[in-house]
Amino acid sequence: MRFGLDLGGTKMEAVLLQPSGEIVWRERRATPAEDYAEIIEVIAELAEKAAAESGIEPSIGIGMPGSLSPQTGLVRNSNTQSLNGQPIKQDLEARLGREVRLANDANCFALSEATDGAGVDAQSVFGVIVGTGCGGGLVINGALQNGVNGIGGEWGHNPLAAPRADEVPGPPCYCGRHGCNEVWISGSGFARDHKEFTGETMTGEEIIASDSEAAKASFERLCDRMARALGAVINLVDPEVIVLGGGLSNVEALYTRIPEIWQAYIFSDVIETRLVRNQHGDASGVRGAAWLWPLED
Repeated sequence: MRFGLDLGGTKMEAVLLQPSGEIVWRERRATPAEDYAEIIEVIAELAEKAAAESGIEPSIGIGMPGSLSPQTGLVRNSNTQSLNGQPIKQDLEARLGREVRLANDANCFALSEATDGAGVDAQSVFGVIVGTGCGGGLVINGALQNGVNGIGGEWGHNPLAAPRADEVPGPPCYCGRHGCNEVWISGSGFARDHKEFTGETMTGEEIIASDSEAAKASFERLCDRMARALGAVINLVDPEVIVLGGGLSNVEALYTRIPEIWQAYIFSDVIETRLVRNQHGDASGVRGAAWLWPLED
């Protein structure tokens, strides 16, 4: 039995996952985002409740915003600010008295979909979350690729590939740079781009639902940027499957239009990479956290 927890900015979701992949227990709590000590306590309470519910001590995996520095073990790059600079792994292990595995939430998404989701049985899977922000994770032969610097799959903070003249230097990103993928192809970046072209304040969902020519043009710019950004991933790691998650993953037109466009940006005469929608939806992150302990562990 595996305990998985998805630590979000506004809520936490915890599950117990059987080896078959069936979720047998689930609970959600509000995230006390401003209080690090309380975050530790709520996670510990949920893990203890899961143990009581199951009658065993399950393994513990946690998906979180940001990542752990391999040098210091402290949290970095988290948009839940109270986590940054904190020794969350050490503190949780001290509180619970056992090993805890943690990974970036986008990595957990990729691991979930590669293990028993839309990328199951694929040799290599690149998972992409395109929501308020955007992130990525890479799984090869079932193993999450964290990388020597602990930033494997950090696709959201690569610069947009093959930028046009009017895309340079690009909008500022919270990371301190300009023109990152995140500021162009996230849901918030999509809405910002549309407003700059039209003056209209609309959500991504409203833009996609609109029949106006301006909205259609904004959607085409989004598809072209996603094709360039994903084409760069294919040129580098050549994954068998790319799985989309997050709010924009529900847009059916992306799965036909992006592969049509990315052919111009990929250094190959044949492109067999499949672009697919996630299978587990909002549950992918918490499932991936549980799968940080694979079956052989």
